[in-house]
Amino acid sequence: MDMLLLYALCAGAGLLFLVGTAVFGEMFGHDLDVSGADVPGAGVLSPLTIATFITAFGGLGLVFHNITATSRPMVSVALSGLGAVGIAALLVTCLRYIFSRTQSSSESHVGTLAGMSASVITPIPEQGVGEIAYVQGGTRYSAPAREEKGRPVGNGQTVTITRVVGTQFFVQLENMPTPAAT
Repeated sequence: MDMLLLYALCAGAGLLFLVGTAVFGEMFGHDLDVSGADVPGAGVLSPLTIATFITAFGGLGLVFHNITATSRPMVSVALSGLGAVGIAALLVTCLRYIFSRTQSSSESHVGTLAGMSASVITPIPEQGVGEIAYVQGGTRYSAPAREEKGRPVGNGQTVTITRVVGTQFFVQLENMPTPAAT
């Protein structure tokens, strides 16, 4: 088989594989990744990486075949293989870098909430639980809340978060002294 035809087939099949991976990955929920990578689609054996390798091998093979036409075919095969591995590795590295930066938690850091102001969005009944809303890091959160001494707090009032126990926030009306720790 002519090497030029082999490279063209690899480039074409790899490109079809890339498109198929994108289409079917979307249709079937990206369950095609069998690499076990911690970042979806960024594993060494993920369909995206394999398709990138095949496409790069074919494309680079076409280039190196024309450059090394007087040499033996093994030169273009070796250069194409090394180049394709490099391109696939670069893709995996870039994807892991991007996804590791974007997959940080949007959960609020609860330990930094004491002393922060919040608004009551569901009234807190006497000895009961209501709901507050607060903004941290530019994101608005809501949480169940109790008044520190069990007093009722009306809707729309501004309160100060005094502590968090589990998922329960304890608050007091602003401009009131914080209860002493027991």
